[in-house]
Amino acid sequence: MDEITYWVTPLYAGLLGLLLIFLAFNVSRYRVGLKISSGDGDHPGLRRAIRAHGNLTENAPIGLILLAAIEAQGFTEITIHVLGSALVIGRMLHAFGLARHEGRSVGRALGILLTWLMILATSLLAIYSVIFPGRF
Repeated sequence: MDEITYWVTPLYAGLLGLLLIFLAFNVSRYRVGLKISSGDGDHPGLRRAIRAHGNLTENAPIGLILLAAIEAQGFTEITIHVLGSALVIGRMLHAFGLARHEGRSVGRALGILLTWLMILATSLLAIYSVIFPGRF
């Protein structure tokens, strides 16, 4: 009988997928309401919505790839949950902070900081797992 492997990373991929759909819908809502089919029409709200959606697509994939990589290397489930949560919370804070403010905002700052820390931590853990296999 084949052993079933339980992975945690798909949970965080699914949550980020839902966030992506929400942000894409927000862009579409603006486009339909403003009758702007391409670009941002120099509309600040649409511009922020586009950037919130785009920023998620720029940062989430590498975070998920690294999360799956360290999970495959055998890091503990709690490690994966902590780092996966950091990625999702960071992306949510950033998206909502950007959607509400044209300039600087606490949500944007905390969101990108949390995302970058997650990517840094998973990058270092991935490298560590290759240099020192089986030591975690």
